[in-house]
Amino acid sequence: MNMSLFAAASIGTGVMMIVAAVAALIVKKLISAIIIVGFVSLSASLLFLLMDAPDVAITEASIGAAISTVIFLWGRGKIGGEQ
Repeated sequence: MNMSLFAAASIGTGVMMIVAAVAALIVKKLISAIIIVGFVSLSASLLFLLMDAPDVAITEASIGAAISTVIFLWGRGKIGGEQ
């Protein structure tokens, strides 16, 4: 991979993560915050993939982005009500 393309992809992914993390703090609806946090985790897995750590990227995508988001959404459903 070209070094400038690698740097641009890494910086772009990092900026997306920061913007999404701030958005998760700002949004009013809990379900939106949960989905945004899942996106942050998915962005982290992309960053791990860019750093040539595919095993960590797969683990982060499966546990961090998928399972954690599903558990949070399930817990949100158990709480009930609109927040």
